[in-house]
Parts: sequence; structure tokens; C-alpha cells
Amino acid sequence: MSYFGTIYSYTSDELPARAKTVYMYLKDRSDAKGECWPAINTIAKETSMSRSTVKRGIADLIRCGLLTKEPRYRENGSNSSNRYFLK
Repeated sequence: MSYFGTIYSYTSDELPARAKTVYMYLKDRSDAKGECWPAINTIAKETSMSRSTVKRGIADLIRCGLLTKEPRYRENGSNSSNRYFLK
């Protein structure tokens, strides 16, 4: 099933437009394994949404089982962007 079919099978109550937008963005930037690691600021800028809206969209996708995330860290221990896995 295409990713449009995957996300549009959810009603707006189950998956709001913000989550669908984030899903399409991540899907477009993911590799063959469904992995990508854009920063929240990058997603927000390129989708014209606020950082908090992007974060809520990611939380919606995780809640629906369409996305998992894994924190990433730099060699010095500071935070880096999360790694996202699309399902």
C-alpha cells in the first residue's frame, strides 16, 4: 500500500492533519529501510509548521503505531537529532 493509502485510511480524529504532514515529510526523506533523522527544526521549517506542532504530529504517529523514534547522541554526549523508523 502506498503511504498515501496508509495515512489516509485514518480518520481526522485518529490522525490529525499535522501527523499526516509529518508522515509524508519523513516518508519522502527516508531510506529503503524507512529510516531518517531530520531535526525538529528542519521538519518545522520545511513543512511551515511550528516546532510544537511537529512534536505533536510525531507523538500522534507514535501513538498510532506508524512511527518509532530513537534518540541519537554525539561523541561528546550531547543530543543530536532523533532517528525515526517508519512502519
